[in-house]
Amino acid sequence: MRVSIPHMGHLYIPLKAMFQRLGIDYVIPPVNSQRTLSLGSRYSPEGLCIPFKMTLGNMIESAEMGANAVLMPGGYGICRLGYYTRVQEQILHNLGYDFEVIQIGVSDRKFFGAMDMLKRVSNNAPWHRILSAFRFALAKLSTVDQIEQMTQKVRPVELVQGTANQLYAKAVHAIDNTDDYDTLKRTKADYLRQLNEVVKNKQARPLVVGITGEFYVVLEPFSSFDIERELGKLGVEVRRATYISGWTKFSYFLNPFGINEKSRIHKAARPYLKRDIGGDGWESVGEKVLHAKEYDGLIHLAPFTCMPEIIAENIMPSTKEQIPVLTILCDEQIAKAGVLTRLEAFVDLLERKRRKQNNVLRVTA
Repeated sequence: MRVSIPHMGHLYIPLKAMFQRLGIDYVIPPVNSQRTLSLGSRYSPEGLCIPFKMTLGNMIESAEMGANAVLMPGGYGICRLGYYTRVQEQILHNLGYDFEVIQIGVSDRKFFGAMDMLKRVSNNAPWHRILSAFRFALAKLSTVDQIEQMTQKVRPVELVQGTANQLYAKAVHAIDNTDDYDTLKRTKADYLRQLNEVVKNKQARPLVVGITGEFYVVLEPFSSFDIERELGKLGVEVRRATYISGWTKFSYFLNPFGINEKSRIHKAARPYLKRDIGGDGWESVGEKVLHAKEYDGLIHLAPFTCMPEIIAENIMPSTKEQIPVLTILCDEQIAKAGVLTRLEAFVDLLERKRRKQNNVLRVTA
């Protein structure tokens, strides 16, 4: 078995480390590109969302590189994600690829399902090796996310634009090449220090914008038009609702013991939405309500045709927490130039709103 994985942000880094430690033959497809999207769109049913199209494109690229199996999340929920694996596997067979799509349950057995999957693809490796590899993968994942969060804070205030992005790219490469905990720890400390030492505009008071929405498009930069970097260029500090390390920590370690990591967000959304609507729709509404006083605005990323996010989009204007929300629908038909124009207009709106509030406070004082 030669295993591959679809891209979603930097998820390939911890998975690659885990595959290497378990002696699994693997293929990492090229970073998502226009070709990936074109391949996925060409062979997908028309009405399906961009996560389906992008992951299918990754599978085709992996098959071209010699992979014959791919790991894909799935489960039993209201979202169409649960149907992805069977439909994508059939499409690949119709294209002539002898390809198996192995589903990782994200809504049912969680940690135990992941362990069973690793046992299978590692040719029945001992449990202590599997657990050790999984633990090291989580350490890498957490390190990448911590450095990315620091990069989000530095981007809008750096004096030389692009410095934080360059450091982040070097950090990701260094983390990918670490083989032990000590080196990983030193790498994290080194790049956090370098980011902290970037020359900053001490007078800057950046706008704070939250990013919420459907899991895949929030985490995969190509699908969201690299929106976080673009906001950084506009002098905006981004606070993303979801990081893979945080989601993994709760989904795989706390939820099996009855701890619900999303209860606070769900509780915040309950005045407007009282039950799960599938995908991340419930969380999108809750993020607006919960963080309305912390953010200047909120950007809601949603795949075109994603019903949970369409429901969330229509609820958000009705909440009493009146922070501006910009919904961006992600699809192969959307041009980046149009998205950038909307971002610039949104940031201009937020800046005017802040100036108006400051003038009111000065007059009141």
